[in-house]
Amino acid sequence: MNKILFFLLFPFTIIQGQQSIDAPLNVILLIGDGMGLSQVTAGMYANKNQTVLEDFPVIGLSKTHALKNLVTDSAASGTAMACGEKTYNGVLGINSKNEKLQSVLEICEDNGYNSGLIVNSSIVHATPASFYANVSSRKLYEEIAIQLSESDVDYFIGGGKKYFNQREDGRNLIEEMNSIDVVKNFKKFQKSDAGKIGFFTYDEEPPSINDGREPVLGDYLSATLDKLDNREEPFFLMVEGSQIDWGGHANDIDYITSEFIEFNNAIGVALNFAKNNLNTLVIVTADHETGGLAIKMGKTKNFEIVASFNTLGHSATMVPVFSYGKFSKLFSGIYENTQIFHKIIEAIGVN
Repeated sequence: MNKILFFLLFPFTIIQGQQSIDAPLNVILLIGDGMGLSQVTAGMYANKNQTVLEDFPVIGLSKTHALKNLVTDSAASGTAMACGEKTYNGVLGINSKNEKLQSVLEICEDNGYNSGLIVNSSIVHATPASFYANVSSRKLYEEIAIQLSESDVDYFIGGGKKYFNQREDGRNLIEEMNSIDVVKNFKKFQKSDAGKIGFFTYDEEPPSINDGREPVLGDYLSATLDKLDNREEPFFLMVEGSQIDWGGHANDIDYITSEFIEFNNAIGVALNFAKNNLNTLVIVTADHETGGLAIKMGKTKNFEIVASFNTLGHSATMVPVFSYGKFSKLFSGIYENTQIFHKIIEAIGVN
């Protein structure tokens, strides 16, 4: 279904400058990579005992296991949330029968939606790639880059530029992406009025927020929402706080909390948008927990914490799901991570 036909079938009204609650549903899915409940707790205390997540009225729990392993990786868990089926660790967008899966982002695009991906990892990393790629290994970065270049994603922001223009096959995908305005900096992203815009933030993986990564995730999200809000069609947008996970792998509590605070600020941008646009659903969750983090000591005076870890990898603990807005009640309870996909599809009302 093209976007013009979509709005002939599903027109909407404007009420005092805001979209009516009867308008087609916007969806903002925010994924804190590696963000278990302990990471949320530590980040909250580090943020002076405050988090935007306290304003989310509906809370659920997601079971993160992969098809054959209790401990998932980001590829299997990303595929479960993006495509609605469990798969093997390391696999993106392909199920156990070796069938390519269609993601919720792609389904939305087929039904007249605009789409976007914003991450502070490389754009070909496992979580964002699960929304547009179908590959047997998450490590096939150059193939994943080809699939992004051929996708219908309207806006993307993330690192990993080298997989597009410094490739082993000699191709320059940036030059081949004729329909996309690939901008060189954030100011040009903000100013561009192209229908499709890409911004590679770094050649490789972006640095941590403590090492000077900028602009911050909330600025990217705000600029993208401004563009999406000026378009007539509804949108699906995935935003990842990628490096909460990397802090967990490093067993570095300061890394975790600083990345959580940045992610928390981006959640605030999404929440404010939803409060002003009644036809918006915001979901905040994680693909898995990383590090086996525990807060074992601390003082309430300055909310200083002492943390310990029991692994350098992931754990199998359930992760929280926070939701706000229209259809948010669908996300209460305890369920498999595949239900993130199915619940979004139910909320949008498409097959």
